[in-house]
Formats: sequence, C-alpha cells, structure tokens
Amino acid sequence: MLSLVVWMRRSESRNSWMHCSIRGLNYKFATNQQCVYVMCVTETITSGKGTISSAVHTKTPQASVGPREHHFESSDAGASKTYPQQAGNIRKGGHIVIKDRPCKVVEVSTSKTGKHGHAKCHFVAIDIFTAKKLEDIVPSSHNCDVPHVNRVDYQLIDISEDGFVSLLTDNGGTKDDLQLPTDEKLAALMKSGFEEGKDVVVSVMSSMGDEQICAVKEVGGG
Repeated sequence: MLSLVVWMRRSESRNSWMHCSIRGLNYKFATNQQCVYVMCVTETITSGKGTISSAVHTKTPQASVGPREHHFESSDAGASKTYPQQAGNIRKGGHIVIKDRPCKVVEVSTSKTGKHGHAKCHFVAIDIFTAKKLEDIVPSSHNCDVPHVNRVDYQLIDISEDGFVSLLTDNGGTKDDLQLPTDEKLAALMKSGFEEGKDVVVSVMSSMGDEQICAVKEVGGG
C-alpha cells in the first residue's frame, strides 16, 4: 500500500487555499474551520486557477493547532482481502474463510433439512498457515468469504542465527521479515541446501495479512 504524506499548517484565516505538488501532480487544499477539501489538478496553479481532473470528496477534521498530516493512498489501498462466492459453488481444494482464518477445503458435503428447508453445505477445511482443522455449515444459496491467496517465489540468500531468512526479490532488493517455516522437514531442507551452497528457491504464501514460507520449489547445484 502506497501512502503519500503532505504536512500542512492550518491557516489563521477562516477560508484559504494551499497548494503543493506530489510526483508531477498538483494538489489544491481548501481549508476552513471544520474541514479540508482536497482537489487534484493537472497543471500548475496560478492565482488559484487550474484544470481540475478529479476531486476527493472528503471532510477531514482540522486539528486546533500544529501541523496536520494528510494521507493520499493509491487505488489498491482499499483492496479487499476476500471476495464473496456462493457456498454451493465452493469445491474441495478451493479456499474459504472460517472463523476469520484463510482455509483450504478438504471435504464438502451438501444436505437438505425438512420439506421447506434449504440445502446446506458442510465444509471441513484446514487453516493454510497453522494446519488447524476448522468446520462450518452454510446454506448453499448464501455467500461465503473466500480469501485471496497468493504465492511468490524468492531465492534464499541468507539464514540468520535467530531463524530469520533473507530472500532476493525480483527488483534486486531483499525481503527480511520471514522466519524459517515451522515445518521441521522444510526448514531442514532449506538449511542443508544453503549450507551446501546450492541455489534454494522458496515459495511464500500470503493471505489476509499473513504470510509464510510454504514450500521449497527448487534446490539447484551450487
């Protein structure tokens, strides 16, 4: 998520305009005692004139004194961690959210209750991060939350003494916020490959704000 930060001190006048430029775009701030109105303009503002390309209809409470911080987020900032899917369309091997946890469905069965009852789906699933077994029963016509699950491959470049790993990203940077997996066999495979000087490529799974190493994709010769 990208946030652009602008520091602005409230004007002493009741109404005023303030201007700034962020990454080639110009922003115009209209302030009064209650709120800040923000408009993005496409050309340099001279004496309050400019071509308005979009307007952010927000009313941000003003601080009584001191600087104020305004955040402008990119279009994907509010992207949902889940999406809806009808329970009757979720199959074994798919994903589902149970008790606010991203899970993989290992078993699903459908049953009917009574003459006028609705068909119900019984899901048995495994938490994709903890491997904990979870179950849920949902009417087949109702929507369930399905997590977005992503996998990204990285090359292992270091393992620290405290168990944190350093991974090489596509842009040449490093990712240093993950630890060795709790799966002992997987961790041992990573350690042995690294100590032998082999090229170890790991797969990192992420979903609903969590991520962890879930597989060793390749161990090449060093």
